[in-house]
Amino acid sequence: MAPGRPAPGRSRHWLERRCARRLWRSGAWRSAACSIGQLCDIPFNTLYTLFARWTRLGLWRRLLDRLRRAWRLTCGDTADPSTVVIDSRSCRSAPSCFTRGIDGGKKIRGVKIQVAVDKHGIPLAIDVAPANTHDTKGIVPVLRELAGQGFRGPALSDLGYRGERLAKIAEALGITVKPVARGRDGKFLPAGICWVVERSFAWLSRYRRLNTIFERTKEHLVAFIEIAFVSILSRRLKRLVTGELSA
Repeated sequence: MAPGRPAPGRSRHWLERRCARRLWRSGAWRSAACSIGQLCDIPFNTLYTLFARWTRLGLWRRLLDRLRRAWRLTCGDTADPSTVVIDSRSCRSAPSCFTRGIDGGKKIRGVKIQVAVDKHGIPLAIDVAPANTHDTKGIVPVLRELAGQGFRGPALSDLGYRGERLAKIAEALGITVKPVARGRDGKFLPAGICWVVERSFAWLSRYRRLNTIFERTKEHLVAFIEIAFVSILSRRLKRLVTGELSA
């Protein structure tokens, strides 16, 4: 077997571990691949080619969906949610990033990540746009992806998603956007399950790779976000299985 090649039958788990490790690092792909290669003798071309191929095939999306459904069933819920929460987060990006914009309110030059999560904070749909994209426009691809998955129901949001245009688009997709006030006098106040999306963004902030964006394609950035939640759910399910075995 050639050096740096995954063992037969273990390529998926091999790449999952390497990409999860990649999330904890910031900087260019080659610099991280070199640091990983010093430990595991993994060539840059092997790491990046497999990651790009599996991203193109939608493997990370399918893996996240399977783990999300497994976690919901373990918690006693139905496999698919009846309500989602939508929100956005602005992240700084490097000049080499695939797109950039300036979020005037937060004074951030970079990209804006739009997500729709269930009550456990696990995303069903993700999209990325320049940071100067208004929330009512940036969330539309997320709503279309939700509708493509068969979701029909309410989408809870903050007051930044108010507007007749967005309401009509969502209604045509069978989704009802329900803006909910999440604060008073400049202070955040939890309202129903709306707070879970803020926790999801807090989880993402623990991954250095997702604090400053270097990716040159939107698909790769979305894949890294999916890998982050795959890592979170995998650890949860592993602890649950370990606890049952030791009980």
